[in-house]
Amino acid sequence: MSATESGAKPNGTEEVKSSNPSVEIGANLSNGNNNGFHATDNGANNKPPKLKIFVGYDPREDLAYEVCRYSILKRASVPVEVTPIKQCELRQRGVYWRERGKLESTEFSFSRFLTPYLANYDGWAMFVDCDFLYLSDINELCEVIDDKYAVMCVQHDYAPKEKTKMDGAVQTVYPRKNWSSMVLYNCGHPKNKVLTPEVVNSESGAFLHRFQWLDDEEIGEVPFVWNFLVGHNKVVEGDPGTFPKAIHYTLGGPWFEAWKDCEFGGLWVKEMEEYKKAVEKKGE
Repeated sequence: MSATESGAKPNGTEEVKSSNPSVEIGANLSNGNNNGFHATDNGANNKPPKLKIFVGYDPREDLAYEVCRYSILKRASVPVEVTPIKQCELRQRGVYWRERGKLESTEFSFSRFLTPYLANYDGWAMFVDCDFLYLSDINELCEVIDDKYAVMCVQHDYAPKEKTKMDGAVQTVYPRKNWSSMVLYNCGHPKNKVLTPEVVNSESGAFLHRFQWLDDEEIGEVPFVWNFLVGHNKVVEGDPGTFPKAIHYTLGGPWFEAWKDCEFGGLWVKEMEEYKKAVEKKGE
């Protein structure tokens, strides 16, 4: 049974109705727990989520996940639903049983491809790595959605020079690298029904990360500013089209000691401090 088939929200789901007119931190909000950050919109609380967002979760990057989630929900002006993809919970439910390979740098290297299944193969859903910081309203991203595609993503031409990333994890190089780090899935598309738990647990990394279950024309493109790779993409002065809307700390972010001074690190630290203050204020 998928996370949504039972009628209850998956463990850890967060929902926001609208960023206006007021924002409220859920009463039991704390790092890593199943808690709520809600924005209230008078009379709109019964509206279904417009976009399901699944965020990759790794215990080593719990704070990164919390800040990513906070940055999405704080700026959202449309209904969204945020759920962490936690490998331990998927294993308990019998949905994920794949043995971890030596080149998997995070716990969600393969579980990310369960997104259509977790969304009950219905509507649009987004997967995003936890090492993202959103600077813009997710509604702007929703506006580029085109139902003719099975998936949409930033189609990077990216070959990292570094041999390691994050906390010493091996850096791998392969075609379409980072395409799968933020993906909009048209979950009801017939081709995406291929992504069953059995397939996700057995297929190769090449098949999954290169979207080999799809034809090229079924992969739509999203502007690179929605997956702005730190150390690769550049801001061009005077060109708003290059200003990041979502920063991806793909090599490592300030939550790791070795990357505390990385480019755009100050923006993440500022968001993290704001998140912590919101938690403390609610706990008073």
